[in-house]
Parts: sequence; C-alpha cells; structure tokens
Amino acid sequence: MLNYRVVAMPMPEASSAGKIVRFGLFEADLLSGELRKNGSRIRLQEQPFQVLTLLLERPGEMVTREDLRTKLWPADTFVDFDHSLNTAVNKLREALGDTASNPRFVQTVARRGYRFIAPVHDDGGSLIATPSAQAATANATEKAADTAIPSETVLHPDLEVPVPRRGLTRRLFLLVQVMYLAFYLAALFRWQEVRQVADSFLPGWGAVAIVTAVLVTAGIGIPLRCYLISAVSFDHRRLGEKFRSLFPAILALDQLWAVAPFLLAQNIGFGAAFAATAALLYLPFSERTLVRMAYPDSP
Repeated sequence: MLNYRVVAMPMPEASSAGKIVRFGLFEADLLSGELRKNGSRIRLQEQPFQVLTLLLERPGEMVTREDLRTKLWPADTFVDFDHSLNTAVNKLREALGDTASNPRFVQTVARRGYRFIAPVHDDGGSLIATPSAQAATANATEKAADTAIPSETVLHPDLEVPVPRRGLTRRLFLLVQVMYLAFYLAALFRWQEVRQVADSFLPGWGAVAIVTAVLVTAGIGIPLRCYLISAVSFDHRRLGEKFRSLFPAILALDQLWAVAPFLLAQNIGFGAAFAATAALLYLPFSERTLVRMAYPDSP
C-alpha cells in the first residue's frame, strides 16, 4: 500500500510594481517618475519630479537647498543653481496647484530649503507621516531664528522678480480691463461729443475718420475685454497662453486708444494729456507682465 503526501511548495513573492505614495488627490510613482491626479497623468519634467521625490521621502522634514543641489546637480555640473532650483520648485507647485504664499504641499523654509507639509500615505493607504504636526514643531524652532532676518525671496522663473500673490496680480489685471471697458462705453454713449472735439482738431473728413475709428475699435474692444474679465474672474488656467496669442491685437488696439487723452486736451491741458498718453502706451506691457506673473508657462 502506497502512501502519498502532498507537500505545499512555497510560492514566489510578488515583486513590487513600484513605490507609490499618495497625498491629497495625487499619487506619485517614485520609480517610474509619474504623477497622477484622480488617475489622470500630469505632465511634470524630470527635475521638478526629483524635487518631489526627495520631499516625499522625508515628509515633514526640511530638505535643505544643499541636499537638493547634491542630489539633482553633481559637483561637476555647471549651472545657475538658485535659478534652476527656483524654476523646478515653481513648476512643481504649478503642477500641484500650490502657491508659495499659501502652501498646501510644498512649504518654503526661509533661505534653508523646503518641506512637504501634507499627509503622505503608502500604496496600501497606510499613513506614512503627518507632516503638519512635525512642521508645526519645526516652525516653532525656526521662528526665532527667522525673526531677525528677512524671509527667502521666491523669484519668478522667467521675470526674475519676487513672486507676488496671485490674487493681487489678478485683481490688478481685472481693474485694467474694467478701465478699458469704461473707456469704450463712454465713447459710444457720447460719440457726438467725440465728433465735436474731433471737428475742432480736424474738421471734415478727418473728424469723420476719428469718430469711425473710435466706434469700430470700441465695438471690437468690448467683447475682447468681456472675455478677459470673465477669464481672470473664473481663473482660467490657460489665460496666459490665450493672452499671448491675443497680445498683438491687444497691443495695436491699446496703442490706438492711448492717443484718446488728446481729445480732451482743451479741457485737461496739453501736459496732462501727454502724461496720460504716455501711461496708456505702457499699459499693455504691464498687462502682459501681470498675466505672466499670475499664469506662468505650463511645464
């Protein structure tokens, strides 16, 4: 009689598909270098993702700028480190929808480095760390050291100026659009007075040409300004790209309306009209700068 015994063979362990961590609505695959939001992949360049990886590996801890330089740029690499790191961090914040002034993920530590302040979970959903509590303790320690020295200035990657609050730049841009819209409406409502003023300068066909130009450009400008007002009010994220494509037309339109104060020269004087015209000539370039500050290029 033969006896058989079944021996269970050990199964090989499943290899890990990758080191995936989750924070907020995002998940990052630290091995493949992919960032996703609600399952949709977000385009992020290599260096910004490397910065994210270093921060996620040490959640709640300060990662110094020197550590980032060592990891991202070897000793034999010649690069403008401060500018390159600021650019990488700004692109990372843009991909995360984060801001330096009110961070939800990446916090700037004055002149020292950066800290990841959101709770981080592993692939199984377990909490790796609660950086907010750790950051609060670290902030209390660092606050005394920072009181005597100014905070780190975060520079815009393209304009080389301190990054202002987005709310401020958006409001300024909105005020400029409302101002131009008021110009157009006032000219249309009082076009007969515009013609009288134009007759005093260029009677006959010259006055007709001026009035026609005012009416046509105002008719074009009203829908344009309404679009820009609605776009900045609803914070359309691609406004920067749209504004760049519209800028040649906006520049031409604004340069024409810059001479409008000379129609009021008899009432306000030649000097005031000249000063107002000079300011209006510069205004479209200010609009472009405000848009670039609030809506930088996407990575």
